[in-house]
Amino acid sequence: MKVATQIVHAGRGKRWAGYSVNVPVVRASTIVFDTMAEMKHATRHRGEHVPFYGRRGTQTHFAFSEAICELEGGAGCALYPCGAAAISGALLAFLRQGDHLLMVDGAYEPTRALCDKVLAALGIETTYYDPMIGAEIASLIRPNTRVIYLESPCSLSMEVQDVPAITAIARARDIITILDNTWASPILCKPFELGVDVSIQAATKYICGHSDVMLGTASANAKHWPQLREHSYLLGYCASADDVYLAARGLRTLGVRLAQHQRNVEPIVQWLLQQPEVEAVLHPALPNHPGHVAFKRDFSGGNGLFSFVLKTGDANTVQAFVEGMHHFKMGFSWGGYESLVIANTDMQALRSATTWPYAGPLLRLHIGLEDPEDLIKDLAAAFNRIRELK
Repeated sequence: MKVATQIVHAGRGKRWAGYSVNVPVVRASTIVFDTMAEMKHATRHRGEHVPFYGRRGTQTHFAFSEAICELEGGAGCALYPCGAAAISGALLAFLRQGDHLLMVDGAYEPTRALCDKVLAALGIETTYYDPMIGAEIASLIRPNTRVIYLESPCSLSMEVQDVPAITAIARARDIITILDNTWASPILCKPFELGVDVSIQAATKYICGHSDVMLGTASANAKHWPQLREHSYLLGYCASADDVYLAARGLRTLGVRLAQHQRNVEPIVQWLLQQPEVEAVLHPALPNHPGHVAFKRDFSGGNGLFSFVLKTGDANTVQAFVEGMHHFKMGFSWGGYESLVIANTDMQALRSATTWPYAGPLLRLHIGLEDPEDLIKDLAAAFNRIRELK
């Protein structure tokens, strides 16, 4: 089945939806039973999409989890109230006091903070590694290394990791690999085909697609799904049926939205490459981008998220650039239909294993579904404002 068809049909079987097109919103805390036999059956099969208690999920949750597994390839999928919860839930499912974690140096900032503040307090040591390390990650593995965490492309700097090289090293040593696959969504990269054990999605982003829902997912292969499922349940993670319903609705248009985001990005990237103030455009599809070969091999397409770096500038430069924009709004997150911009003037502060190679500020853009000509006009006005500063 082609992916466009999968997106439409995944998780929509009669088991969940009955005769309706969409799976209904089933809200529940307590599940009631008529007989002891029914209750015992639900208890025995509570991890197998049998209604047991609201925190385990309802038909709404089960259908969405099934859809994510069909698209991404996992054996099971746990749901969380946001992407950060999916990250913490996955890490805490597999790490214990005394364990060692290898964390990619370009990770999402809240992931780094989780490692430095929460995991460290629990007696879990983190070593950050170069995103471009590939198979050389073997040199950093210790006897107590339990998890290798990947993010590809990285959140701001956009390096694409050699995921198969890292997972091969990990699997040979019985180390669990966890990948933040949010940039790719469930359709642009198939993490389990690359040897990953657990794949995380901030479904808040492209899956929901409308900037109105917080949701996270973590899918696992058959070996690690039981542990991820049970530990996430014991940690109390769950998601609202209404939010899950909205995510399932957003999922149905994921393919066409991503295709349009990618089309909109292309002229904007080319335009930025021509601006004299731009030091570098950090987009995985560019031939000189770190990890471009891996991107061509492991990804089936792109989306609307990338960064660029100015040759020079300070806080005043950034303020002049981002304030006064009409279409690009300042805001965290991405993946909705709207265009966004955020800036960072000290990327080295988010690095510990690598040296950030650029001196100027970084700006990350999410290119929404507006007409690219209008977005370029907005960017042109921003560049004119920083030129006036000089």
